[in-house]
Amino acid sequence: MLCTVHKAKSQLSKLIDAALAGEEVVIAKGTKPAVRLVAIPQSDFKIGILEGKVGDPPDFLEPLSPDELEAWEGQ
Repeated sequence: MLCTVHKAKSQLSKLIDAALAGEEVVIAKGTKPAVRLVAIPQSDFKIGILEGKVGDPPDFLEPLSPDELEAWEGQ
């Protein structure tokens, strides 16, 4: 889709929707194509998606029990 700056100003929302739908949107300054409007890829990654679904992680700063320490040191 090729449009002028004037049309882009008045229909920016529609042009953004077109770009998000994968359409190529080019804005011309006068009669010369000047810029291309492209969508930024979105990620579905969410932090904490498994919260409450997995057990408690081990506390690596907690001291080992005497049995675990002995097994670790190989005695």
